Amino acid sequence: MPGYFDSAFVAKFYLDESDSEAVRDLATSLSRVSCLQLGRMEVAAAFHRKWREGSFSATAFGEINAQFAQDCAQGLWNWLPLTSSLVDAAIARLVHLPKKVYLRSADALHLSCASEHGFREMFSNDRHLGLAAPHFKLKVRGVAKLPY
Repeated sequence: MPGYFDSAFVAKFYLDESDSEAVRDLATSLSRVSCLQLGRMEVAAAFHRKWREGSFSATAFGEINAQFAQDCAQGLWNWLPLTSSLVDAAIARLVHLPKKVYLRSADALHLSCASEHGFREMFSNDRHLGLAAPHFKLKVRGVAKLPY
């Protein structure tokens, strides 16, 4: 079964965080893992943030980036294109969201991408994304019990 990960889940595949092992297990259990192309940049930014905050050394920062690049080149992740029509679809959905729904632009793009590519669920631990997901006809699942 294929799955859609938001970029935070892709990053967790490489980082050693409390739920990283569960994310790795989930990724290997799926036939294919997709994410919006923008997610590549978001993962790289997450690695840089961790390095900047002192979570790992310059050597480890280089190694994690090299592993990520190699995995991308070998097709571990299926990067879905960021197109004008996807941006248009995300804007159209944002315009119709209820006032109380908080949603960041990149999350709107991820939700629109998953929906436009036929996914009915995506994997994320992001609370706001999870609360907005039903407006995109999606269900969000995490590896731990989600608070929504």
